[in-house]
Amino acid sequence: METSLSTGDARLDQAVRQWLLYDKNPKTASMVQELVKEGAVEALRKCFASRMEFGTAGLRAAMGAGVSCMNDLTIIQTTQGLCRYLEDSFESLKDRGVVIGYDARAHPPSGGSSKRFASLAAAVFLSRGIPVHLFSDITPTPFVPFTVSHLGLCAGIMVTASHNPKQDNGYKVYWENGAQIVGPHDEGISKAIEENLEPWPESWNTEEALKSPLLKDPYQDINTQYLKAIQNHCHHRDINKASEVKIVHTSVHGVGHAFVQSAFKAFDLRPPYAVEEQKDPDPEFPTVKYPNPEEGEGVLTLSFALADREGATVVLANDPDADRLAAAEKQDSGSWRVFTGNELGALLGWWMFHCWKQHNSDAAPADASAVKRVYMVSSTVSSKILRAIALKEGFHFEETLTGFKWMGNRAKELLDKGNTVLFAFEEAIGYMCSPSVLDKDGVSAAAIAAEMISYLATKNKSLSQQLTSIYEEYGYHISKNSYFICHDQEVIRSLFGRLRNYSNKKDSYPTECGRFSVSAVRDLTTGYDNNQPGNKAILPTSNSSQMITFTFSNGGVATLRTSGTEPKIKYYTELCAAPGNSDVTQLKKELDQLVDAIVENFLQPEKNKLQPKVE
Repeated sequence: METSLSTGDARLDQAVRQWLLYDKNPKTASMVQELVKEGAVEALRKCFASRMEFGTAGLRAAMGAGVSCMNDLTIIQTTQGLCRYLEDSFESLKDRGVVIGYDARAHPPSGGSSKRFASLAAAVFLSRGIPVHLFSDITPTPFVPFTVSHLGLCAGIMVTASHNPKQDNGYKVYWENGAQIVGPHDEGISKAIEENLEPWPESWNTEEALKSPLLKDPYQDINTQYLKAIQNHCHHRDINKASEVKIVHTSVHGVGHAFVQSAFKAFDLRPPYAVEEQKDPDPEFPTVKYPNPEEGEGVLTLSFALADREGATVVLANDPDADRLAAAEKQDSGSWRVFTGNELGALLGWWMFHCWKQHNSDAAPADASAVKRVYMVSSTVSSKILRAIALKEGFHFEETLTGFKWMGNRAKELLDKGNTVLFAFEEAIGYMCSPSVLDKDGVSAAAIAAEMISYLATKNKSLSQQLTSIYEEYGYHISKNSYFICHDQEVIRSLFGRLRNYSNKKDSYPTECGRFSVSAVRDLTTGYDNNQPGNKAILPTSNSSQMITFTFSNGGVATLRTSGTEPKIKYYTELCAAPGNSDVTQLKKELDQLVDAIVENFLQPEKNKLQPKVE
């Protein structure tokens, strides 16, 4: 369509013209035409100022018109770039193919939905003669990496925005190893997208594509194979069958309901009570402000009400794409305790090792060296409780950068060397309890957590009591995490710059924070770590985000970092006490004082005009 647009910004005019030339979705095309007609230059700028950045988590943005949003055209362009990159990377692409899954998100105003985006992505690959395993219905995110590994495919795509607000969608890519992509693939794909912006003739033709003999539906087979794989982690079937424990489950209007019910059945567990108002997928997420169980009580209100009615003591919750798991337990006082991601990580880590130890002492008592081939992994901003358990029990603990892309890739390297990776977790309620999925998986974690709960019930123990036992045996690990909002990049740069040039000295970090003395500093933005030879950090570094970790003489650890997806400066703090130091009140007080000192001395919210998190 010809347009007489003239905004006084030649680049913007060119971007809009190109869009209207390429876009065949009548809804997004008319959105742009309307803005042109109204002369709404600022709104057009917002849509066209910058293309969504393809990073290591793929894409995530609001659905709508223009290159800065998720829509039919940007999905086609992204997939064409990915397709070209895979063609260059794999000679076997036409034999092996790719898998595509999607959740239940939809955005009627722009005609965008996860299912529609998945069909368009499939059309792009099929037009190049590449086999596509396209799920015929919604699936949890973990099914995509599982399928990549199980079928030996070249790549996987999951169309989901996980627990983001309802208007968002995302595009997550897995490599042939079954883990999320890391560099240099993200940069390579990004470059290929820019080189393939014009839609190929067949890319829009989903109807024709969906009739292709190269299209397969893995839904039934993968459902069966996945349940078979996670049953390797069912160790107490008799207890499960006899258990009287009542559990409530919510899928928060996402995809998890049917899959968690099936996982419980595969473990011979009593079916969990489903929160009726939230069990069916609904892209409007009508009962919650944010569909994120990490937000705790607000998202779990309906679950608590159902649990109280049914006499259930535990609530399990998945986020909308079912890759995360939250848990809460009713206390003797009648109130509910929502476990933090770190606390649930401690419980699941303890349980995975407890089961491994039991299984191995039965199987091969002679092989005492087996424990030396066992690994657990967590991200650097998560609790160090696994490190404490590993030290005492003799297995290995490793930490990676933040995010499951790092843990999944590291787990794969360890597995390829013949090791056992029992467990990996991050404090943002992400758990990998089975190496058959090299990513966080809220479905298997739900069934495994339910078996642990049933087992503990036979010992008359609650989750809260077991957590106390873990801390008493391995040392209390108390954490406190939060964030400040900051939209000004200059403020962020100067805040972190000041910490690197403390007391106005270049390349000198703080040696104290209030009354707390700093014993070590690791800066993963610059690659500095004064605990390592030559002050060189072992973990990968990235100058595109800010991240400094301070270790304190009192056993405290604090990491300050910027978020990759939100305007936040986050802080993660933990006090790690030695076993035997069980004065919890005193430890909490000490941690509170440490956090206050960090906020006051390092973050300086008044001076930097930082907005605190709204509780």
